[in-house]
Amino acid sequence: MSGFRTGERSRRTRSTDRFRVGLVILFLVIGDAYLLPSLVAGPWLPDLLVLALLLLAIRQRPGLAAVTGFVVGLIADVLTPAHFGSQILAHVLVGWGASWGRSLFFADNLFVNFALFLVGTWVRNLLVLLLSGTDVPMLLVQMATWSPLQGLSTAVVGVVVVLLFRDWLAIRIET
Repeated sequence: MSGFRTGERSRRTRSTDRFRVGLVILFLVIGDAYLLPSLVAGPWLPDLLVLALLLLAIRQRPGLAAVTGFVVGLIADVLTPAHFGSQILAHVLVGWGASWGRSLFFADNLFVNFALFLVGTWVRNLLVLLLSGTDVPMLLVQMATWSPLQGLSTAVVGVVVVLLFRDWLAIRIET
C-alpha cells in the first residue's frame, strides 16, 4: 500500500516539476517575443528562445531535444521569416548538440551552464548566417562582434535564470 502512495507522490512531483519548467519556458518565450523588443533594441540583446531551448535540451535525450529545437526554430522562423527554414535547422542542431554534450559535461556547474549558453547562442547565429547565404564580410563582422555580445548577454541572463529558478529547473549548482 505504501508503494502505491510513493508512486503517486513521485508522479505528482514530476507533473509539478514539468509545470514549473513550463512556466519558466513560457516566461522566456513571452519575454523574447514581447518584453525585450518593447524595452530596447539591438543585436546584442539576449536570445531568450535559444536560452529556453538550451534549458530544455539539457533535460532531454538528443532525439527529443532535436524535436524541441524544431519547435523553437519554427517559432523563430515565424517571427522572422526572412530565410524560412534556416532557424529550424540551426535550432535542431543546437538542441541536439546541447543534449548530447550534457553526457560529456556536468551541467551542475555554473561555469559550464554559462559556457553552454554562450557557445549555443554563438553556434546558432553562425548556422543561421551560413544557411541564410550571408556574404563573407558581413559573416565575419557578425561572428566577431555581435554574436559574441549576444552570446554573452544570453549567458548572463541564463545564469540569472538558473540561479533564480534552480529548484524549479531541478539543477544543482556547484560553483
